[in-house]
Amino acid sequence: MLDYENEAAHYDRTRGGEPRAAAAAEAVLRLVPPGARTLLDLACGTGLVTERLTRPGLRVHGADAAHAMLRVAARRVPDRVVRADARRLPLPDASLDAVSAVWLLHLVPFTAEIVAEAARVLRPGGVLIATVDKDAAHDVGSDVDAVLRPYRSAEAASDRADLITRYAAAHGLEPAPGTHFTGHGQGATPRDTVRKLRAGYFASWFDGDAATSGAVAAALAALPDQDRPRDDPRYRLARFVRRG
Repeated sequence: MLDYENEAAHYDRTRGGEPRAAAAAEAVLRLVPPGARTLLDLACGTGLVTERLTRPGLRVHGADAAHAMLRVAARRVPDRVVRADARRLPLPDASLDAVSAVWLLHLVPFTAEIVAEAARVLRPGGVLIATVDKDAAHDVGSDVDAVLRPYRSAEAASDRADLITRYAAAHGLEPAPGTHFTGHGQGATPRDTVRKLRAGYFASWFDGDAATSGAVAAALAALPDQDRPRDDPRYRLARFVRRG
């Protein structure tokens, strides 16, 4: 897993920046109930999405476990971010109308605990909104994907939609219609994919050892148009409603 204390300095620049954040925030807001008054953005990172979760009457806070991320987020959403583990939120039961978790569940092995904690702090009728199948969304059928596909371990993904749905059901959260949004600026290039492979960005799904990684890197380096971005991914946002 990446060290997000170190990632904070260049996170926004390397993750699609404002266009991707705006698309994510707009999609989250589409799924927040009209009467919601409180929303907690889990793993808010630098606050680039959090600051865009604005709607009249909706009070939004962010939480993240990384100090460096929160320092950036605090400049964007002053007095509305807190350092917290998503498994142990400093909130009472049934205290929120909505919880969002964008680009979080694919990173950690304890998604069941995060879903359980979200269910605990949601009021009846409240919603959990989360990206699911995130890594799978990056397979857009390009030549880069053709090289990577044999080494993608879908079963290992901790944010598989079927898993999250199962965890949600165990804690009184029922599935509801979700939505999709475009990951602007996230189209892969062969050269950058090699960099990310070597830096460990794909640890959550890459099914191979060091020798395999070397062979994959060589195959990627042999592709044409090394710096031409392939198509952007389309991310899936799932929604779950707390039973009353």
